[in-house]
Amino acid sequence: MEATTPPPALPASAEDLQQLKLLSIFHYVLAGITALFSLFPLIHLFMGIAIITGHMPMHNGQPDGPPMDPRLFGWFFVAFAAAFIACGLALAGFMAYAGRCIAQRRRHLLCLIVAGISCSFMPFGTVLGVFTLVVLLRPQVKALFAPAAA
Repeated sequence: MEATTPPPALPASAEDLQQLKLLSIFHYVLAGITALFSLFPLIHLFMGIAIITGHMPMHNGQPDGPPMDPRLFGWFFVAFAAAFIACGLALAGFMAYAGRCIAQRRRHLLCLIVAGISCSFMPFGTVLGVFTLVVLLRPQVKALFAPAAA
């Protein structure tokens, strides 16, 4: 049996390069929007801190049940708000970094992973993620990310 070699990839067209440039810009824009939306739980974070420190008094609403410590409720607010903010800002950071990598034509796999994850940020992330996957999975665009092309 004779080993067959894959056909050489076509060179990237000017349209491919323009689409990569637009994808890079849109990744920066979506990263900013994601960072903004991920800061919304700051309200819950400050509310939880106010409950913990006693600036926002909480009373037990169950007269027959065991008394519940309101600080536990405050810690619940703080923990979930902090986790949501941290995850949102991390996603925004990865989106911005993927935009930079697309512009520099590096880290193809990272860009694909971020595109897949950004699909969960509806509706803008879904649109950008799908278009990024479509463009980056073309053989001629993938060839631009190869180390020899750099």
